Amino acid sequence: MPPTKRPKRKRTAAAPPKKSKQLIKEEEEEEEATPEDIEDLFSDNDTQKIRASLLDWYDHNRRDLPWRMAAPDPLEENGEEKEKRAYGVWVSEVMLQQTRVQTVIDYYNRWMLKWPTLQHLAQASLEVFLNTNPMSVLDVWFRLEVNEMWAGLGYYRRARFLLEGAKKIIAEGEGFPNTVSSLRKVPGIGDYTAGAIASIAFNEVVPVVDGNVVRVLARLKAISANPKDRKLAAQLVDPCRPGDLNQSLMELGATVCTPSTPNCSSCPVSSQCSAFSISKKDESVLVTHYPTKVEKVKQRHEFSAVCVVEILGRRDPSVKDQSGSEFLLVRRPDEGLLAGLWEFPSVMLEKDVDLTIRRKKTDHFLKKEFRLDPQRNCTVVLREDIGEFVHIFSHIRLKVYVELLVFKGVARDLFSKLEQETIPWKCVDSNALSTLGLTSGVRKVYTMVQNFKQNAMSTGSPRKQLKSKRQRSSSTRSSIVN
Repeated sequence: MPPTKRPKRKRTAAAPPKKSKQLIKEEEEEEEATPEDIEDLFSDNDTQKIRASLLDWYDHNRRDLPWRMAAPDPLEENGEEKEKRAYGVWVSEVMLQQTRVQTVIDYYNRWMLKWPTLQHLAQASLEVFLNTNPMSVLDVWFRLEVNEMWAGLGYYRRARFLLEGAKKIIAEGEGFPNTVSSLRKVPGIGDYTAGAIASIAFNEVVPVVDGNVVRVLARLKAISANPKDRKLAAQLVDPCRPGDLNQSLMELGATVCTPSTPNCSSCPVSSQCSAFSISKKDESVLVTHYPTKVEKVKQRHEFSAVCVVEILGRRDPSVKDQSGSEFLLVRRPDEGLLAGLWEFPSVMLEKDVDLTIRRKKTDHFLKKEFRLDPQRNCTVVLREDIGEFVHIFSHIRLKVYVELLVFKGVARDLFSKLEQETIPWKCVDSNALSTLGLTSGVRKVYTMVQNFKQNAMSTGSPRKQLKSKRQRSSSTRSSIVN
């Protein structure tokens, strides 16, 4: 018998060697220059046409805004003028984050009237609090002055960063940073703000990319997903007028190429717009299909019980008029939502609960933090459930329950005996309260209390109202948690 032939073994390819992190990085960088990516970019001809059309349109149609000035002449503008321009751009861009232009205009004008230059902003704390503990100057000034100027704009950390950044720039003594790389070292300045300041104030040829710019670029190239925006934006930046080109893209997105109702007939670059071209050929495709809308993160629902604590007869004995009252304010933690801002005492609730539970939690908080105990050191004059409202943050839907609680017989030194680790607090009269820089939510609470008082007075004399309320609330005097 012939010998049995053994089947040939298939040769298997040797396993490829493991790639180093450096090699992987180099390959990724090489992939960035693939033909597919090149096709996504504008042609040289389109780039020139888009630049010219945008700048011409911007010159004739830009909105007259207080922070907008004509493009600087590098040969004529001196360093002081450039720094003033840079400071104005910085303030405006910080204010415009998450805030409408029309809302910002008044805030910007008031801010620049009070602190017209970077030097004014950086030195304000020293002028006002010359004898204050240096470690607390920044903190105190921020809360008393900047909050008052910023109140209503929201996102209060932005104001803190402005102050910290101004102090850092002045302290270093090297002038206003004039490049993206140096601006990024300033607290609170990210890529977008750095690009805006560098291009608008110092003519650095760098792109600025915000939501408006992303939308315009996505439609120009008919890119459904978020486009490689920085590459496209960088390609369009005009080397002679970088700031104006960046502003023209932002202006176009804000006024013409809007999210839901673009005015393509008025668009200066419609002839170069791929999305517009496709929509004319296919009625099922709309310009608004670009870019694809990203589903927003669902807001979480939270609940809060706010207690407006009013204290009668606690004024200094040297003051003849003892008829007034004071309101208790507490300061929020230095980190987190509305960091470091003043508000009325409040407690967070795990869920939507009834009035009894809300009062129980409030009573526990007031006794623990401020030793307010009707059974020992004060008397409840009035306790009234005022109402409720919903306050919307970008990521939170907060339902706020408002209660008015009026005490009398509170010793003047009661709070002064509190331990140092208690939350920061202060008592202010109604005049001072109305002038404080309070958030829109806190102002809403105070307005509700004021309206309640006015309605109570319109139905009878204040004394009769207090008397009747005192009788109705007598049962609440023993409700403070032991």
